Amino acid sequence: MEYLNPAIALRRLIKKLREKGISDERVLDAFGKVPRHLFVDGGMYAQAYDDNALPIGFGQTISQPYIVALMTELLKLEKDEKILEIGTGSGFQTALLAQFSRRVYTIERDHELGEVSRKRLNEMGYANVAFKIGDGSLGWPQHSPFHKIIVTAAAPVLPQTLLDQLAVGGRMVIPTGEQHHQDLMLYEKTDHGVEQSCAAQVVFVPLIGQQGWQA
Repeated sequence: MEYLNPAIALRRLIKKLREKGISDERVLDAFGKVPRHLFVDGGMYAQAYDDNALPIGFGQTISQPYIVALMTELLKLEKDEKILEIGTGSGFQTALLAQFSRRVYTIERDHELGEVSRKRLNEMGYANVAFKIGDGSLGWPQHSPFHKIIVTAAAPVLPQTLLDQLAVGGRMVIPTGEQHHQDLMLYEKTDHGVEQSCAAQVVFVPLIGQQGWQA
């Protein structure tokens, strides 16, 4: 059946993303280069290009494609930037970011999940990704400041540690709020302070850590 053909399913997904308002052709082009079915469990293969979040084990999910595209678009990525990603997860978002970035620094709390994703991305040829297992809410200060920061888990409030690691002129996207209902927030650091705006209402898994939720 057609839905089992990744190329056809991917074209339909990109068409749907355009219809839902994703207009950055670079983001859509990046989606076209990352085979999402390789990032989900075999039992979820037929659903890989649906516009839905899917479980990936370890109590985690691969985010809904629209939300992934929206967060990527909000970053306004440029070439030759350093990006910090909190929550490697399946590695799908990481693979998208790696197409834009000089270097992606990605942190995953779960050791087993992080190693699976590291191996997957290495085998796919993403050589510009640095991996770390640890508390993502604390960021990666040794490599800061970062031009862009994306957090793929929800914090109760904006972690000050991450904001401190954002470069002036940088942008950070993070869901904040209650554990079962959050605002997808965009923060822009300027010479005069931090500007913020809400892009959508979302539901993400919790960001566990010193600057997030307690385990």
